[in-house]
Amino acid sequence: MISTALLVVTVFLLMISLVNVLFWPKPRRARQAYAGEVSVLIPARNEEANLPACLETVLQQGGTVREVLVYNDHSTDGTERIVHEFAARDARVRSVEVLPLAEGWCGKNFACAQLANAATGKFLLFIDADARLTEGAAARMAEEMNARRLTFLSCWPGLDLVSFWERALMPMLNFVVFATFPSPLSLLLGSPSLGLAHGACLMFERATYEEVGGHAAVRDQIFEDTRLAQLWREAHERGLCLDGQDVVRVRMYSSFAEIWQGFQKNFFPAFKYELSFWFFMLFHAAVFLTPFVWLVVSPSLTILLAALAVLLIRLVLAWRFRQPLWAALLHPLAEGILLALGLSSWWRCKSGRGVAWKGREYHKTAKV
Repeated sequence: MISTALLVVTVFLLMISLVNVLFWPKPRRARQAYAGEVSVLIPARNEEANLPACLETVLQQGGTVREVLVYNDHSTDGTERIVHEFAARDARVRSVEVLPLAEGWCGKNFACAQLANAATGKFLLFIDADARLTEGAAARMAEEMNARRLTFLSCWPGLDLVSFWERALMPMLNFVVFATFPSPLSLLLGSPSLGLAHGACLMFERATYEEVGGHAAVRDQIFEDTRLAQLWREAHERGLCLDGQDVVRVRMYSSFAEIWQGFQKNFFPAFKYELSFWFFMLFHAAVFLTPFVWLVVSPSLTILLAALAVLLIRLVLAWRFRQPLWAALLHPLAEGILLALGLSSWWRCKSGRGVAWKGREYHKTAKV
């Protein structure tokens, strides 16, 4: 029966989620200072509101940080003024020369490439302007790079959630990934398909970054973080993504409109093939939404158990990532919005309208 198959799938995914919750490691404490080994690189486009708090936490990293480079990506607000103010306080802070966006590049990738060209540290730590590093974060990441013999490390950030819509919808980011992706397995296997990263916090060994091609190798990718993680593994380099919620925190979006626009730009472009996108959409509709619809239309014990398994996935992930437990009860609403977002992103890309972010448009004529 279909309902039995649905229950089997949801219970299996619950087991994957439990493995992630129990066994996905966090970065260890640093045993040394790594003095002057880390270049912190921040692409910033109209980040006047976010940049000061970001820079404060970077400077609190102490002597581990060799330099703090900011690429003011043609901002129209006070971003450049903020950089100058912090540069006057600490000589390690400086602005990188801004160039016209080259054809064929996404804005953030171009900014990151310019930052990397100007950096001199052994480790390149790229963070978004809305990221907040915790005490000793840079040294902890360098420790992991050395201890695990990595040339690429991403720390999956903790999400700071304030408004109702943030609390209701943002936990879906972790749900989409960790309800199906076996994170501990990625530590054991080097398959490119297990490459995972979060663009808010990426550390590279500089020599390998240059050898592999860095951001130039993913210049036209909106979903550049995971593409880089996969590229690293294709190049037979060691790269990992760890639970970094105690290393870096972000407040990605502050309203429903920002959440919609932010995920709309990434959703469809995140998939290498259109067939993969439709598989994802159908899988989420069938496995993560249908049990709740079926429970209303034609309730049964099997369907009830399947729905409870989905809710348990949400609850255990909320516990691990310290997110509000009540948001799990809104899962059918959040899942419906997720699917609507996917359709909107697909339509904008396929119709030629493209997706927009920070005043730039991408995939206006995409052919997938």
